[in-house]
Amino acid sequence: MNRSPYFNYIEEKLSTLATRIELRGGLNILDLNIHAESFYTHFFNLLFGWKLINLNAKQHNVAGADLIDSENKIIVQVSATATKQKIESAFNKKNISNYPDYSFKFIFIAKNAGDLRTKTFANPYNLTFDPAADIFDVSALLQSILVMEIEQQKLIYDFLKKELKSEADPEKVETNLATIIKILSKEKWSPDVLSFETLAFDPEEKISYNQLGTAARLLIEDHKIYYYRIEKIYSDYDKQGANKSISILNGIRKEYINLVDTVSANQCFLAVIEKVKERIHTSANYTPIADEELDLCVQILVVDAFIRCKIFKNPSGDSNANS
Repeated sequence: MNRSPYFNYIEEKLSTLATRIELRGGLNILDLNIHAESFYTHFFNLLFGWKLINLNAKQHNVAGADLIDSENKIIVQVSATATKQKIESAFNKKNISNYPDYSFKFIFIAKNAGDLRTKTFANPYNLTFDPAADIFDVSALLQSILVMEIEQQKLIYDFLKKELKSEADPEKVETNLATIIKILSKEKWSPDVLSFETLAFDPEEKISYNQLGTAARLLIEDHKIYYYRIEKIYSDYDKQGANKSISILNGIRKEYINLVDTVSANQCFLAVIEKVKERIHTSANYTPIADEELDLCVQILVVDAFIRCKIFKNPSGDSNANS
């Protein structure tokens, strides 16, 4: 399903952020808590169409509240502490009485707050507050995102990629790629390894031409930047006379040919990745690599084969990559 890669990425990033805030809070390292206020300001505006701004940008350390949307009459507290006492403490702040017709909401950025949604709270200024609807944590946010239209999920995915993207260490990736290429080059993919040109094609044009779905598109967009690193590794090996690039590209192509007529284009792309990973895992030459790193490197290799037009059809009409 096309929405799966979007949701999976969103879930991973929000969960990781919450875990880091909790762990660092235990060490009294609170920088992420401060940044989270700004992050969640923009995140909730995107998620629900609110127009929150940071109250602390106007007045430092406003008691009981952090964010405000004057147009929609919403006031928000962002906290890593999910307790009944925390909520009631905010309700008891005198300045909160300045917002009698506002809806009060709590965003808990680390702890799960599910049990708080069933409780009642002392609310001396009679603020508009429904615990079941106005208490948010990562789990509640993910429930909302899960049922959104795919276009909305894509907007959230794009936002999180910009805000919370963690870059892979290029040197580590290159080292792992070299290791995997060495493993794959020793495999006997087929008795008829062919020599062919390995010219690159425009990824976007080829994605559209082959009608690839969201999952494949995301992987190609993320990993196409590694094309020149792969080229360098292949070149270094090929100078030794081993022709590793031809062997590996031919092997990936063979997996593609075996699959192309059996599943959709998107499923075929992902299945090729799984087949190559399986080949690595069962290789007698396999050197163990962390699963996450192995996944990344195999994805990069398959994307590279796609760009070189060794798998899927060439938009220019050349039959080189046709099944």
